[in-house]
Amino acid sequence: MTTQPDDSIVYVSSTLDDDGKAAVLMQWGSLQALLTPEITLTTARDLMHAASNAEADIALIMTCREVLHLDDNATGRLLGDVRVRRPKPQGKVALRVEAVAGANTGMPYVHIGRGSMKASLDPDTARAMAMHWTETAVAAQIDVRLHYALGEWDRLNVVEIEELFALIQKAQR
Repeated sequence: MTTQPDDSIVYVSSTLDDDGKAAVLMQWGSLQALLTPEITLTTARDLMHAASNAEADIALIMTCREVLHLDDNATGRLLGDVRVRRPKPQGKVALRVEAVAGANTGMPYVHIGRGSMKASLDPDTARAMAMHWTETAVAAQIDVRLHYALGEWDRLNVVEIEELFALIQKAQR
């Protein structure tokens, strides 16, 4: 994402939990949460689906208006029927994710939220966020293995391993 502080941006970084297992630290404004890689990946999947669904909803609205010449009530009912028939995402997620079609603006949006925090993203931003979350979940899984391997290598102590990871994370920012 970006390095500027912004309450509409959700930051994620790979880390370890208290048991030394792979984890993802999510920071959004004053909100912090420690996530599993699985929850992180499920959230990324939902972001991708919401981006596509929001764009499809706008296309359906425009087709109903411009090609079929349906009024807004009929268009709304049709859109509601389509949404009900979409497969529901399964699994535990870190964010509320919703596809939104701006009927008046003609723009697709992805609304995200957790607790009192919420934001509205365009589909491309939601996709970029999903890619970053996917990369971070994978990095967390790799990092835990690397921590273990470096600890077994017996040439670095725990403090040196942590310093090495802090240096790598600093270089990524």
